[in-house]
Amino acid sequence: MARITVFEAGHCTHPGCVAVRGGRWGACVFPARAYLIEAGDTRWLWDTGYANHFHDHTRSGVFAWYRRVTPVVFEPRQAVVAQLRAAGLAPRDLTGVVLSHFHGDHIAGLRDCQGTRFICHGGGWQAVRRLRGWRALRHAFVPGLIPDDFEARAAAVESFESIALPASLSPFCEGWALPGTGGEVVVVELPGHAAGHLGAFVDTPQGWVLLASDAAWSPRSYREGVGPSRLAHLIMDDSRAYENTLHRLQRLHQGGHARIWLTHEGDC
Repeated sequence: MARITVFEAGHCTHPGCVAVRGGRWGACVFPARAYLIEAGDTRWLWDTGYANHFHDHTRSGVFAWYRRVTPVVFEPRQAVVAQLRAAGLAPRDLTGVVLSHFHGDHIAGLRDCQGTRFICHGGGWQAVRRLRGWRALRHAFVPGLIPDDFEARAAAVESFESIALPASLSPFCEGWALPGTGGEVVVVELPGHAAGHLGAFVDTPQGWVLLASDAAWSPRSYREGVGPSRLAHLIMDDSRAYENTLHRLQRLHQGGHARIWLTHEGDC
């Protein structure tokens, strides 16, 4: 069975009523979580959270608006590489880093993962790779966070083996198996929030866990069917697809055969 270690690499603040309808008007804290997934002889890092590079590349110019809209609190000791080091691991000990999508709060630590393989949704990368300036900001993509040799080190998850998921995880039926995990980690598409947005089913000793990334920002969304405000739809890649994904999360939750973990599950 696979094991998941949770890291919190900084957090941002934003009004809770944007993340979930009926949330409070005041600022809520949204942790930027990353996950170390150990399965078989492999170690995969799922996203990176924030890093000093985020401050470096949003200090001025158009991307300074990113920090203004979602103020970030981050200390160097919170960097994923620092937390890995505390656990006795270095980036070279990772089988790879899987990117759920290309928003800045998920990729800010990529430059710290020197020599590491990257896994992403190929279509998602093609959708953002040439974005610059205001167009990039509109998609929460900060080009300076991408390592210069990213494409040489990246593989598209679509190239991996497609396998069926257990019927108990309906309405999710299939996904891509991460190599070397023996089917214990299966990547799935969770479209809507961002181009190529991914999640992962992980088979742990406590049962299946769905790392749902940013498919929701509060458990209320999949437990009670309460989505984000219409304002939040402005930053989405496809709001209709987002609502469909959220409906699928509701059905998964109602089935009771998997726990859902959200990257930014906040206090809203």
